[in-house]
Amino acid sequence: LAGRIKPLCGPDPARVLDHNIKVKLKNKIKMPYMTRSGMMAIPDPPCVVTSPDCPPLGLKSLRVDDSQFQASSYLRMGLGPHRARLNIQSGIEDGDMYDGAWCAKYEDQHQWLQVDALRPTLFTGVILQGRNSIWSWDWVETYKVQLSNDSETWKTCMNGTEEAVFVGSRNEPETPYLALFPQPAVARWIRINPQTWYWNGTICLRAEVLGCPLPDPDNVWQHLSEKLPGSKDNLDFRHHNYKEMRKLMKAVNEDCPRITRIYTIGKSYTGLKLYAMEISDNPGKHELGEPEFRYVAGMHGNEVVGRELVLNLMQYICREFRRGNPRIVRLVTSTRIHLLPSMNPDGYETAFERGSELAGWALGRYSYEWVDMNHNFPDLNNIMWDAKENDTETVKTANHYIPIPEYYTKEDAFVTPETRAVISWMQDIPFVLSANLHGGELVVTYPFDCTRDWAPQENTPTADDSFFRWLATVYASTNLVMANPDRRICHSEDFQQHNNIINGGAWHTVPGSMNDFSYMHTNCFEVTVELSCDKFPHASELPTEWENNKESLLVYMEQVHRGIKGVVRDKMTKKGIADAIVKVEDLDHDIRSAADGDYWRLLNPGEYKVTVWAEGYFPSMRRCSVGTEARPTICDFILIKTPRQRMNGILAKGGRLPQDLQLKLRAMRLRKLRVSTKAINQRRERSRKARGTRSARAPRPLTPLA
Repeated sequence: LAGRIKPLCGPDPARVLDHNIKVKLKNKIKMPYMTRSGMMAIPDPPCVVTSPDCPPLGLKSLRVDDSQFQASSYLRMGLGPHRARLNIQSGIEDGDMYDGAWCAKYEDQHQWLQVDALRPTLFTGVILQGRNSIWSWDWVETYKVQLSNDSETWKTCMNGTEEAVFVGSRNEPETPYLALFPQPAVARWIRINPQTWYWNGTICLRAEVLGCPLPDPDNVWQHLSEKLPGSKDNLDFRHHNYKEMRKLMKAVNEDCPRITRIYTIGKSYTGLKLYAMEISDNPGKHELGEPEFRYVAGMHGNEVVGRELVLNLMQYICREFRRGNPRIVRLVTSTRIHLLPSMNPDGYETAFERGSELAGWALGRYSYEWVDMNHNFPDLNNIMWDAKENDTETVKTANHYIPIPEYYTKEDAFVTPETRAVISWMQDIPFVLSANLHGGELVVTYPFDCTRDWAPQENTPTADDSFFRWLATVYASTNLVMANPDRRICHSEDFQQHNNIINGGAWHTVPGSMNDFSYMHTNCFEVTVELSCDKFPHASELPTEWENNKESLLVYMEQVHRGIKGVVRDKMTKKGIADAIVKVEDLDHDIRSAADGDYWRLLNPGEYKVTVWAEGYFPSMRRCSVGTEARPTICDFILIKTPRQRMNGILAKGGRLPQDLQLKLRAMRLRKLRVSTKAINQRRERSRKARGTRSARAPRPLTPLA
């Protein structure tokens, strides 16, 4: 970040924080001592701030409790000091209990926001933002910082012989601005004292404080009473850019070559490969009867917790499989697992460049073309609903395997290359269960995401609503943070009243979501997991995020083995029948058998009447019982071909043989999508090479002689 943030005082830009906010102390701090002014200090010279590694105190991540905030005044409770957290989001309405900042009641230079670190802390800097609001623009432009050991005697941060004045927000309220102190200082309390603010607004701010916790000389039992954060698992807990992600995946593959395979599903707009890892006892091959599972992370590039969790999951499964962990061995030998850590690598690289505390709320969310990928999949919901209302195209548009619309397959369709790659991936592999990992909240949402009649919020259940609620509950109830009844709400919505699960449409409508497309175009059930209040936590938080989600990630994968499964075979040849329709009575959503004739139908415990039919075969029906155990009931089907004389009779009367038109249309549209994708990729590659050629031919500037 050198050269990007220029505080009015403090170190020069070359010494500004990098994305890990690293600190190198020149002297070891053994015990703080008191100066004449009553301030704690460290021996002079205190430190050399080459790139301070003091992590955030935890305002943004909620590690700092609401009770640790105080303020000189506040406009109302919804703008109280506890709302002064970096990146906190307001509700839609101003004036409620959940506004997007602390705002002072009075507009003068005597207002302050105070944070109690609860222990001696080496404070190194402050990051400031303005107010998050749809209706108001408010931010602090300059401010002073004061420190104290007793909350009564305060000392202002100095720049030489003058009181230091730091730069806050500039021109808009959302960008975080960093200011490092000229000299880090030790204290327990820190105050931010606004000096100037936006001329047409008032004193409002969101903040993060950078500081290294130190031993408390007055608390000899501190090491016994403190609960050490982190994880017992020795994993690579840090943020991985594109290059480092590839290295990690390669290392896992080298450690576990027998059960892992790295492959790509396509490329991003800028040409970065979309890497996936397969984990299976027979990688590279679909095994008859073995269900396919996937985790997709990084659809929004700045929501990075999912990316790191998926990378940690690769490492964990590899290590535990080698150790012979029975649970992991069973999972690997019975499931074909696919892990896509970064669906939007272009967006991630943008956010990573700014860093965990300076990327803000939205930087890197969208694709390179500024597209929200979770609105970029074909809207099949309204196609199905319109067809059912018109009741004229029930053959072409049934309750499953709905074809991609024609407009979506054209070269000029506004579809990102990443979305095209994922759709093609879904077609190639018969996925059964998936989760889409996001960040910024703590809740699990399930389809439908899109509401009928474009209502902004409306509960819009699928035919499999009860099973989707089970899936969401499995993840939420085993997540250590979601399951904590005493946790603070992230921003403005209390999902605990819904047991931390909610129908996507009941939260807010999302037409063109990946969840809905997966359910309606393929056999795969998918939910969205909002993993953390903080979209881009500091690297020091990643071990805790892993511990919060480890059990949830594993137990959710195990749900792929619920319901019924089997193989649909031809009676004469004994070969599997592809694309046979599996229909469960009273559930208006069918699925299809895979290329080898095997199928999987996720179901809750109960008795079911199941009918299977395929083109050119008589239908077959049987009853299948699903128990409470986490293993599927085997329900195989044998189909008998339709007699030749019956076909001849239909043709003799001038009739037409029944055809699965929906399946044919779906396959044709997919071919068109792949053809247009190939043409777009070739055109983009030629353009990229042409730019490279022009760059190589451009004359280089002359270098003056010494």
